[in-house]
Amino acid sequence: MNHLLIINGTLVTAETSRREDLSVEDGVITVRGILDPDLFPGSRVIDASGKYVIPGGFDPHVHFALPTPAGNSCDDFRSGSMAALAGGTTFFMDFVTPIRGQSLMEALRSRRNEAASSLTGYGLHMGISEWNPEIEAEIIPCIEKEGITSFKAYLAYRESIGISLDELQQLMHTVGPAGGLVMVHCEDGEMITRLQQEFLHNHKSRAYYHALSHPSETEIRAIEKVIGLSVKTNCPVYIVHTSTMQGTDAIAAAKRDGIRVFGETCPHYLLLDDSVYDARRDNLEVMPYIVSPPIRRKTDQQRLWKGLSDATIDVVATDHCPFNLNGQKDQGLNDFTKIPNGAGSIEHRMSLLYTYGVLTNKITINQFVNLISARPAEIFGFGHRKGKLLPGYDGDIVIWDPEYTGTISVNNHVQNCDSEIYEGFHIHGRPETVILNGKIVNQNL
Repeated sequence: MNHLLIINGTLVTAETSRREDLSVEDGVITVRGILDPDLFPGSRVIDASGKYVIPGGFDPHVHFALPTPAGNSCDDFRSGSMAALAGGTTFFMDFVTPIRGQSLMEALRSRRNEAASSLTGYGLHMGISEWNPEIEAEIIPCIEKEGITSFKAYLAYRESIGISLDELQQLMHTVGPAGGLVMVHCEDGEMITRLQQEFLHNHKSRAYYHALSHPSETEIRAIEKVIGLSVKTNCPVYIVHTSTMQGTDAIAAAKRDGIRVFGETCPHYLLLDDSVYDARRDNLEVMPYIVSPPIRRKTDQQRLWKGLSDATIDVVATDHCPFNLNGQKDQGLNDFTKIPNGAGSIEHRMSLLYTYGVLTNKITINQFVNLISARPAEIFGFGHRKGKLLPGYDGDIVIWDPEYTGTISVNNHVQNCDSEIYEGFHIHGRPETVILNGKIVNQNL
């Protein structure tokens, strides 16, 4: 029997914070309350005095081993899951991204083979890279036979995996009645392509122009159109990596109107601003920050923080998709459109949000737990097993040390990347012990 007893800690959930103990047996939480260790002979006991005990992190948006013309994103499922556990994330969701002409089921089988090396639990969303009768016919089997209920569409990247608004509407007409959810990368791909071509035609090819080719309007327009489609099709939508003030406002207005829309943002939109794209910086210095949507203004950042506190934004995910500067990002030295888009933060998400959100009183510690665990688990169909510290729930638990202080650096991060967008960021608080299925898998003592 595998039995673990966590005593003397402060249990923090999305709703409450109180001094209680937890009993975990054979990977599942069995008892919660003030417990007498003598009643659990043979148990491994962890004294969590002075620590918070929280549900393991749930990150619903990562891209491990994502294929691109510059090579796969540099964290595969093994190294990415190691980084996840280092940061207190015990469950993540990645994507199946079929190439055009490939069946969803074939792509799913291939992705599951890749994901087999993960050290932690995972789920998969199904990407929709094109729309035709064959793809449409596979949607219901994905939901009913494979248990995949979330489908991702891109309104950008039209040359490879993006789809049109008309195709998105057809996808939503199919997914909504079947009880599924459609996730959307909201950027106006046609506007972006036009701006990119204009810049390149005028010999404006440096990394700096990436952000200028993805102005705020590209996101705002797309979010407004997607919300309109949600109403038209009665399909719930999840807006990934929201980056703008006006986009956040649109989500807030939709929620007030009773529209089923969920908002997500990422740490880089909360903690970095568009000064990272300063035209005076060296091209190689800018490249690590090439993400889509790009990092925005401080005013956008401030609205996103407010969105976390007023529940406009439901989830802080990472969109973890790092690429090495040397050999990958630098392939776009002479053409910013060839810089692979993405950065990494799965191991930093929880410490950054705690340090710069909870400790600065932008969010409460209960909101913190909700944003990084309880709410994403609920939205994506895992709310009956994950995100809470209740009997019957998975024994995925983090013992959080609120006193730890440190500095993020490329020299000490776990992710498999040669650059670090949070270089020099100070953190106050981190996981001391990470428990996965009732077993200790990471300890920072």
